[in-house]
Amino acid sequence: MDAPQIQYARAEDGVSIAYWTMGEGSGTPLILTAPAQWSHCSLELGVPRLRAWYEHLAQDRMVVRYDTRGQGMSERELDGEVQQEWWEWDLAAVVDKLRLDKVSLAGFMGPGFAPCMYAINHPEKVDKLILWRVITRTKESFQEPLGQAILALLESDWTTYTETFAHQALGWRPGRLAHDWAAFIRQSTTQETEQKLMRAISQFEIDLSGVSRIKAETLLFKTQTPGPEDDLVDRSVRDLATGIEHSRVVVLEAGVGAAWESEGTVQAIDDFLGIKNAASSDVALLGGLTVILFADIANSTALTERFGDAAFRDKARALDDALRGAITGADGTAVEGKLLGDGVLAVFTSARDAIACAGSCHAAAQDTDLQLHVGIHAGDVIREGGNVFGGAVNIAARVSDASGAGETFVSQTVRDLARTSAGVSFEDRGEHALKGIDEPQRLFAVKEA
Repeated sequence: MDAPQIQYARAEDGVSIAYWTMGEGSGTPLILTAPAQWSHCSLELGVPRLRAWYEHLAQDRMVVRYDTRGQGMSERELDGEVQQEWWEWDLAAVVDKLRLDKVSLAGFMGPGFAPCMYAINHPEKVDKLILWRVITRTKESFQEPLGQAILALLESDWTTYTETFAHQALGWRPGRLAHDWAAFIRQSTTQETEQKLMRAISQFEIDLSGVSRIKAETLLFKTQTPGPEDDLVDRSVRDLATGIEHSRVVVLEAGVGAAWESEGTVQAIDDFLGIKNAASSDVALLGGLTVILFADIANSTALTERFGDAAFRDKARALDDALRGAITGADGTAVEGKLLGDGVLAVFTSARDAIACAGSCHAAAQDTDLQLHVGIHAGDVIREGGNVFGGAVNIAARVSDASGAGETFVSQTVRDLARTSAGVSFEDRGEHALKGIDEPQRLFAVKEA
């Protein structure tokens, strides 16, 4: 393909936003944020493997890359106080300039919250949403010791700051690639601009109260790498997956580098977008009710401080194995695509079996000095491959959130299904306003008969 030409759009506040387009075809146009945190959409085209990935994505659709303000070819000066809305405005400027009625959006790492916020505020325009290791808990990330160290390093040593970030983003692999990316960062922005942005981002509270408004099919990525950043990714992914009705999660291997270099990422995105030669999967509604159990480790942050990162992770992994055994033993199925952070999702054909499994899960947690929140709901779900999603899944997760440590809460639907067959009693805990759920839900605590 010929090298794309840089074009410009105007954001809501008049700031000039640079972008290019590549390819054409019948597929929904795909707009991507910077796939490696910092953005310079012109220099990126000189990275052979990255350009090859863009060309691959552009086989049957228009692909669009743009620079956010303060970076790359976009307007570098940042006037006034930094606002969260800037990132959404920059994306909206490109969509509007290209007069696109429907778009697919892909967001990567820090800048990835922009497509998420755009999809919340413009649900009718977003067809598919891809979020790769996105952290929505930005303020929380900078309260960690690592976040504080990053800010201090940015203030004192620009070169070391860029080298550290580049090596971390590429999995600490030896060789020239990380050094080249560090140089790329320094060409993409200035230390002064980066300081201004990072000081502001460290105080951001990303508002996800409207995430349930996202109607797009959504593909979420996380990794199974221990560490503060990945714990925040896990929790961010859980926030999004439990709130977005049509979502699925891909768990990447530890040590994954850049998105375009990960075979798992590339294949999953191909499958999701229906790019030719990618495996296709059919979506089918399951007949009848599915009983959904969601279990989550209680007080995981405090327990990490109590046991230490390594010891807590060892306990969590041991518990995960025990929970899988309990699910299988109760004739349930663990949903691999929805194993989130310190939680597990399972489906059953019987409310009685799900409640029995909850008891086994609590016993397994006690054996590892941990406690669980467990929630059970029943309803129609959509199955895609090995994943399930839908409103009933979201409610099960929120029912789990409402339960206390060591408790199992069930919805009224489950209580009505199992009140005479489960061999337990139910204590009415009243109506609860669950986050992202329109109507209050009456919840019941499971008690041994």
